[in-house]
Amino acid sequence: MPINRFPVQLRFGDEDSNGHVNNVRFVQFLEEARVRLGLMPLGDLLSPGDGEQNFRSLTAQSGMAVVARQEIEYLAPLVYRQAPVWVEIWVTGIGSSSLTYGFRIADDDGGRVYALAQSTLVMADAQSGRPLPLSDLQVKVLESWRGEAVPFRSGAAGHTRPTAAAEATAAAEPSGAGR
Repeated sequence: MPINRFPVQLRFGDEDSNGHVNNVRFVQFLEEARVRLGLMPLGDLLSPGDGEQNFRSLTAQSGMAVVARQEIEYLAPLVYRQAPVWVEIWVTGIGSSSLTYGFRIADDDGGRVYALAQSTLVMADAQSGRPLPLSDLQVKVLESWRGEAVPFRSGAAGHTRPTAAAEATAAAEPSGAGR
């Protein structure tokens, strides 16, 4: 499974009055991982002739990526510490104009997992907000990051959830634009 990992340094101010990292910070951890992944050079294999191009610049050529849906399952409390927490990110679904990332927030060795998450983004026109189809190169890059579905506990407990492909298709519909 192709997974990219990024360390995120905790700050003392991340803790809330309950003494653990606030749930809002977890959403920011996901954002940090998405941005860092998007800024990684694609290399000549994925972007022939322009190995310094990244997914973010590739996306900006055609529009913007808008978060359409996020789901987070908190598994263990995270408290302030010196060691960074690691955010793993991979692609779980690719639609005609959308993509879904999977995330795992864990210790460096993966021994303790604090949260699992999934975010669906829709590629949209910056002016109109209407969905834009992914380019062949965007799909090629996303396929190189593809991995397994996020192993949410709710899926194992009999809770029926749409697949990443179904979520991506629903998010790509024109009625889903501008959420």
